[in-house]
Amino acid sequence: MRFYEYEAKTLLGKQGIPLPKNGTANTPEEAARLAGEIGGPAVLKSQVLSGGRMKAGGIKFADSPDEARSAAEVILKLEIGGQLPRSVLVEAKANVRKEYYAGVIYDAVAKRPLLIFSDMGGIDIEEVAEQHPDHVARMHFSSLLPLSDYKVKETIASIGVTGGELTGLVPIVTRLARTFLQYDLTLAEINPLAQLDTGRFICLDCHIDMEEEARDRHTALLNELGVKREETRMARPPTPFEIKGAEVDAKDTRGVAGRVVEFDGNLGLIIGAGGGSLTLFDAVRKHGGKAANYCEIGGNPSVTKACELTKLILSKPGVEKIAVMMNVVSNTRVDIMARGVIKGVVESGYDPAEKIAIFRIPGSWEDEGFKILRKYGVEYCDRSVSMNEAARRAVEKVKKG
Repeated sequence: MRFYEYEAKTLLGKQGIPLPKNGTANTPEEAARLAGEIGGPAVLKSQVLSGGRMKAGGIKFADSPDEARSAAEVILKLEIGGQLPRSVLVEAKANVRKEYYAGVIYDAVAKRPLLIFSDMGGIDIEEVAEQHPDHVARMHFSSLLPLSDYKVKETIASIGVTGGELTGLVPIVTRLARTFLQYDLTLAEINPLAQLDTGRFICLDCHIDMEEEARDRHTALLNELGVKREETRMARPPTPFEIKGAEVDAKDTRGVAGRVVEFDGNLGLIIGAGGGSLTLFDAVRKHGGKAANYCEIGGNPSVTKACELTKLILSKPGVEKIAVMMNVVSNTRVDIMARGVIKGVVESGYDPAEKIAIFRIPGSWEDEGFKILRKYGVEYCDRSVSMNEAARRAVEKVKKG
């Protein structure tokens, strides 16, 4: 899940990372008031989850409260990446001497967090790494052992940063890395991390993403930031369809039927089990299918939960058929899934034999589940049919109509 910039800065500020004087405004009048409190030139930034704000006109400068009011009027009505801003971040304009980059990601190959630092900030780190690799330093570090300031200092110094700059940067970059670990983040990035004319360092812009499955461990932080449980927080706000998906999952604690993401396709997906969701989603696309959604189901959900998820997906305009597919599972009862999905199809006013393109859930109580599917004429397959083949069959059925 992704944080808005003002939320990310609130989190970093709690960790002792220096920030410009700032506040968020929901109206032009609030923006003017904040600019007056800043008492000097201000920057106004659209608070959207997508990128490209500067190019789209979502970042403006103001030398007075009246200019801030006018700028906020424009920004609050400006759609960027299909999103209207949640608010406007108003902060003091900085007199920058030099810009740096600091970021932490998780390296899935090394299976460790990776700290990245550059003395060329303010531009995409990918561009710097490609064109100026000698200006990028990297360091893997442990997610279990304490991170030492000295190791961070060595990393920053490896590209030639010395003296007061090195001394000022080390505590900020170290706090960023520790924040990454403390809050189960998948991305923690400050760009630019600026040195002001006074020599002071400050975070001018930042991006933070949290591991979706870590939300329950950090409810206090999310409540403090005002992040609602139903907000999926990808590169955009959640759609009504996605919010309803979160509500289906939250109503019943048995199993999982969540992480619903909306797409524009015609094949509804009820998929899951140990990475199976992504595998099946990719398989559908590989065979030319157009998924109407992504979701994850498993952990032995109740009949009601499977039913409500099915009804939600079938309620989406344009959905012609649904595919119910999972990896081999040990604790999800096939009969319960069959009952729940068929109940959802029938209550939505459809014939299960026509609306369910394929049912592939190998697991416990398999024979009982297959009896139910046969009764309603639903095509099903067992574990002898691969997930890839099941996805292909589902796509072919949709194409045939």
